[in-house]
Amino acid sequence: MNRDEKKELLNELHELFNNAEVVVISHYKGLTVAEVSELRDNVRKAGAGFRVTKNRITKLALKDTKFEGLTDLFTGPTAIAFAADPVSACKACVEFAKNNEKLIIVGGALSSGALSLDEIKRLATIPSMDELRAKIIGLLQAPAAKLARVTKAYSEKEAA
Repeated sequence: MNRDEKKELLNELHELFNNAEVVVISHYKGLTVAEVSELRDNVRKAGAGFRVTKNRITKLALKDTKFEGLTDLFTGPTAIAFAADPVSACKACVEFAKNNEKLIIVGGALSSGALSLDEIKRLATIPSMDELRAKIIGLLQAPAAKLARVTKAYSEKEAA
């Protein structure tokens, strides 16, 4: 990787950290290429991003961002999952780690501060934004649907 490519990667990662609301850091030692591809696909389907990182460049990219305190976690074969939604990246990584012990989540952060492994697991149990929206719509439609059924049943009763 030449100097220009490194500079471009540094700028790209810096922008990624500035735009993300959550970052989950994991070690992927021992994962096969197929497993990393599967993990990447799962993270993308959840609405987040996944990237294998170069530690030295990533540490430089973290400077002057809200995630600057994560620098110490970048040792060994490191990958990051990131998202604008605080739940999706956590959920995808935790789900994959349940089925594959080679992925080790080492930490992460929300824009408001650092997250421990337990906090990441807790965030992973929260429904996604799409699931929450669907529940709200269902709750809003339920009274109208019940009213329609009662009205229909009453009109059928009178017709008989």
